[in-house]
Amino acid sequence: MTEDNSPSLYRYDPEWGHPVDARLSGPVLVVSMEGWVDAGMGASAAVAELMDASPTTLVATFDTELLIDQRARRPVARLEDGVTTGLTWPAITLVSGKDRVGADLLYLTGPEPDFRWPTFIREVVTMVQDLGVHTVVGLGAFPAPTPHTRPVRLASTVPPQSAHLAGRVGTVHGTLEVPAGVQAALEVSLGDAGIPVIGLWARVPHYVSAMPYPEASAALIEGLCAVTGTVLDSSSLRTAGEASRRQVDELIGSNPEHLEMVRRLETAIDSEEVTPLGLDGEVPSGDEIAAELEQFLKNEGH
Repeated sequence: MTEDNSPSLYRYDPEWGHPVDARLSGPVLVVSMEGWVDAGMGASAAVAELMDASPTTLVATFDTELLIDQRARRPVARLEDGVTTGLTWPAITLVSGKDRVGADLLYLTGPEPDFRWPTFIREVVTMVQDLGVHTVVGLGAFPAPTPHTRPVRLASTVPPQSAHLAGRVGTVHGTLEVPAGVQAALEVSLGDAGIPVIGLWARVPHYVSAMPYPEASAALIEGLCAVTGTVLDSSSLRTAGEASRRQVDELIGSNPEHLEMVRRLETAIDSEEVTPLGLDGEVPSGDEIAAELEQFLKNEGH
């Protein structure tokens, strides 16, 4: 029950049993909510890779009728010869899985709620406490003035209570005021509850941010390992990233202006002359190269 005695926004799956389940031992919770910044599909692809790596079990389901604007996030209808055979509704779920050595992992995924953020956040904190979660890690990715020829760098966000976690990956310097997603709000409340929490953000080259960028997903998985000690495999994403880089190299190499832009980005990154979160207003727009790259990849598929 919520503090105002209204019905809970989530329910544990009947097959899972009691919420404090003996099958879990200090799990790590990975949070990746759709609807906020996810350049290059970095976070969503990372979570998909992890959830495919081991069998998963449904732990809990949230009441999306109370949380989601159905007109903004419409269900998907399946049509077979003009017959509507089913609807797939947006879902916010918590599932359990394992890392490569059997350690427990939990995944909170689905669309970012449109309504009742304070209640949603309060109930997630309660759930985290019920399940004995050891550490919470949020994943995200944002477009940044960084070249595809350099390794993906991570930035982290933490509440004051979890500042010790930030040193294990990239940190953010300076003062920024930016719009926040629900994961940021969760960080604050989890910190207040004394639960270790960190947000990991991959910096994706701005000119490829509208298409899949596997290198970002691999970097997020490796950052998750560095922060929590979990044992996970990013090799398939690294392989996909190498193929993606060759495609981008081929396009960049055919245009002197694009080559110059990449060289400028390399110089800035190598000298670390970038502003907090890599948001440098002097770097040229990548819109043109992004459009050309998208067309190039479409042609490659024929």
